[in-house]
Amino acid sequence: MRVSWFFHIVVMSLFLITSCKSGSEKATNITKTENMSNFELPEWAKNANIYEVNVRQYTPEGTFNAFKKHLPRLKEMGVDILWFMPIFPISETKKKGSLGSYYAVSDFRTTNPKFGTITEFKAVIDEAHQLGMKVILDWVPNHTGWDHVWIKNHPDYYTKDSTGNIIDPLNEHGQSMGWTDVADLDYNNANMRKNAVDDMLFWIRDYKINGFRHDMALLVPLDFWLETSPQLKAAKPDLFMLAESEVHDHLNRDCFHAIYGWSLHHTLNDIAKGKKNASSIDDWYQHERPKAQKGSFMHFTSNHDENSWSGSEIERMGEAHKAFAVLVNTIDGIPLTYSGQEEPMPKRLEFFEKDDIGFKDFAYADFYKTLNKLKHDNPALWNAGYGGKLQRIMHDNDVYAFFREKDGNKITVIINLSKHKQFVISDVNISGTEVFSKSKKEIKTGDKVELAPWSYLIVKS
Repeated sequence: MRVSWFFHIVVMSLFLITSCKSGSEKATNITKTENMSNFELPEWAKNANIYEVNVRQYTPEGTFNAFKKHLPRLKEMGVDILWFMPIFPISETKKKGSLGSYYAVSDFRTTNPKFGTITEFKAVIDEAHQLGMKVILDWVPNHTGWDHVWIKNHPDYYTKDSTGNIIDPLNEHGQSMGWTDVADLDYNNANMRKNAVDDMLFWIRDYKINGFRHDMALLVPLDFWLETSPQLKAAKPDLFMLAESEVHDHLNRDCFHAIYGWSLHHTLNDIAKGKKNASSIDDWYQHERPKAQKGSFMHFTSNHDENSWSGSEIERMGEAHKAFAVLVNTIDGIPLTYSGQEEPMPKRLEFFEKDDIGFKDFAYADFYKTLNKLKHDNPALWNAGYGGKLQRIMHDNDVYAFFREKDGNKITVIINLSKHKQFVISDVNISGTEVFSKSKKEIKTGDKVELAPWSYLIVKS
């Protein structure tokens, strides 16, 4: 969903009192789900990456059938999980722009006719599965479009003002967030909750999807996720759950397998702009990462919100964008690649209008293929508890260096996160093959390592 970084910060504090949308009586009925067993990252996702699909802008046609032709290419690039931005019909009432927002849904049980039929989307799911890829749907739990079937049939599902009118989402001051194209759902309504879960189960049972990315999950009461995640996993035990959230209880209380690494992402943007240096990443590891006692963060240099509202990774990070891609694909967490990053795509994609990535050269496809294969093949880089812990080396303000090790497998990463040439003294012995050049690398303790601006080394031992 489109939001500013300032809003993320405000909402984090707001979440601590999230009973503003939840009946307080619900909070007393959640202890039975707090100690859920077997809520671990699915085994199939232990070394997985995520690729976000923007169907509307992916091809000139903007259809499921046109996208489907890219599936073999994405498989060759090493993509594991296809996260589809909302594929549902978009409300016409109060829509923004000529096409409206993907996140103003009018019906959760069918597809946007501009993208294609539900049967055509099922064909995409089936082919992705045949190629060994998983499919997760972008789900919008906090609100619906103003044409949604519930508006007419179940107006009691929505938040209302003092005069009984349905309202758009409000911030903590009771003011509109500006999302005037959507209507706010009332989580005090038990029937709405049940209907929402039933709609999700429809896609799990009838279309065999592998999980969900839940839009603005941090705006939905925690007790809903505590009630809902067990129901979804009962229908599909190896379901994957990703939250657009940086609320640590979403991981710690077994609601989701992964949340967003927002705060780290914005630190990386600041490093690229020269506002911070590489040592700021250590601050994140010291103060933010420990708050998540289980689960994973999803790390990225771009996604649909960042691209459209803050700029592409090339616009925001400039010459540093590949260095940061190396970082987010090798630190502990699940890496995300957004549609078009393999081209690469320097522009911002329109959000409410038809646009086109303009695939032509796929110049970065081998770069991402190398990173994806590295993660697949090396247990040290696997996700959550399957992988190795990050160990910092060569502590330096401008060079971020570390290794991860698991079961005799070791990956060492050295990245110059500055626009200047850097020299660092190695405090460890490093021996192995550099994965991009495929050359042998021998660095002994005490050796001086020279790094060009924004350059990187990944050594596989």
